Amino acid sequence: MENEELRIDKWLWCARLFKTRTLAADACKGGKVKVNEVSMKPSHDVKVGEVIGVQLGQLHKVVEVLSIPKSRVSPKDVPNIYVDRTPTEEYERIEFMHAYKAEYRDRGAGRPTKKDRRILDKLKGDE
Repeated sequence: MENEELRIDKWLWCARLFKTRTLAADACKGGKVKVNEVSMKPSHDVKVGEVIGVQLGQLHKVVEVLSIPKSRVSPKDVPNIYVDRTPTEEYERIEFMHAYKAEYRDRGAGRPTKKDRRILDKLKGDE
């Protein structure tokens, strides 16, 4: 099931970090994919044991390569491909950002009513 090496854009797609290989290649070209803190071109060959940092929107994900698949793997087989080394603080930061997004109000919607404010407080756990 394993090859010796695989292009990084193809590996990112095979490991389900990106939906398409084109998106993975564009991320590499844009400097959003780093191996050992160095930006990589899409043609870089991934090797087992490398640590890859990927910027996925607001999330900076860090993964360690465990194996090189021949083709795209199913979601249940992803743990066999890489180990997620992303610090828990990073996930907490993203959750925190999403919590504040709940308070966003459309322009022109006016001030929240007392009922709206109570609902927001309940969602945030500020009861």
